[in-house]
Amino acid sequence: MTIKELLQELNQEAQATRRVLERVPKTKLEWRPHEKSMTLGQLALHVATLPGAIAELSTLASFDVNTEIPRPGARSVAELTGALERSLTKARTLLGAMDDAALASPWRMVDGDREVVTLPRGALLRSVMLNHLYHHRGQLTVYLRLTGASVPAIYGASADETPVFG
Repeated sequence: MTIKELLQELNQEAQATRRVLERVPKTKLEWRPHEKSMTLGQLALHVATLPGAIAELSTLASFDVNTEIPRPGARSVAELTGALERSLTKARTLLGAMDDAALASPWRMVDGDREVVTLPRGALLRSVMLNHLYHHRGQLTVYLRLTGASVPAIYGASADETPVFG
């Protein structure tokens, strides 16, 4: 894996993420499928901010799992799309400042003084910045379906949309 490949995938997937965020119904931002679940606005803002937040996290030597992570909710769809654009710009800038050798350098997750895991920085970016983003984006499409919003095509047709390829 190279920085160029990470950026290419981030840019390609940003299109689908943008389409999903644009479908969030503005009147349902406080809706949640279960009392233990994030609200639609919280989940959507989490999806929008993940790339930049994780790219920034990857520049640190370690992360303590006891760090409180705020989960604010979005107040509008415009806030979501703006947050995504800022997050993508931040991720592109931070990744663009790295070289491929940085992807092999160790990154640690700790619980206070106890090491939980050490993995290559590139593995963090692959598993959390990208795979974790896809997980929550998929979760967000379920929220869309449950609130009656249309679900965009992502990797092929959805029940609401057939993609047009080239």
